[in-house]
Amino acid sequence: MDPLILAISIVILIFSVIVHEVMHGVVALRFGDPTAKNAGRLTLNPIPHIDPIGTILVPFLFLLPSILTRQSPGFIIGWAKPVPINPYNFSNIKYGELSVSIAGIIANFALAIMAAILFHILPSNFIIQGVLSFTVTINLLLGVFNLLPIPPLDGSKVVMTLLPTNLAIEYQKLERYGLLILLVLWIVPFGNGTLLGAIIGGIVSFLQTLLGF
Repeated sequence: MDPLILAISIVILIFSVIVHEVMHGVVALRFGDPTAKNAGRLTLNPIPHIDPIGTILVPFLFLLPSILTRQSPGFIIGWAKPVPINPYNFSNIKYGELSVSIAGIIANFALAIMAAILFHILPSNFIIQGVLSFTVTINLLLGVFNLLPIPPLDGSKVVMTLLPTNLAIEYQKLERYGLLILLVLWIVPFGNGTLLGAIIGGIVSFLQTLLGF
């Protein structure tokens, strides 16, 4: 893979996960919770958002094969440090939690759509097209990954806001096993890859087709 495109791809990945988290804080503020704002997290400056594992280690492990083989990166996942949210400050707790949970996912899908539009209307250029294509793919991956209804991912929080209180409480108890569930899905083989890759990859491929890729 071209070193320049690889470097730009890393920047895009970090930017995308930061936008995801910032949008949680922005929507929380709209519902009356200034916690993220007071913590200095409503900024695109990467330093306050960096999570050593999710922003550095995990993406590096996913990118390592492409660095060694000089091939285009495939399946990549990462995350930023979660912004602090206090739902008890929301003017409407249930609707606020639902809106905050889905805000980051919507932001990633919006970035993917904007990049796809630019890809199709800008003059053909190897670097620009490569960067825009990666932007589409990584944001679709982040959006779909976070939609998974596995605690503590955003998709699980959306499910919890839609469940009756007693079922939501029971469902939330799965959070202690969430990372283990994701790890198992990541390891369990399925086809030519893993079960997690098959689930996310299938949905992402469908969305890429809709966007003209």
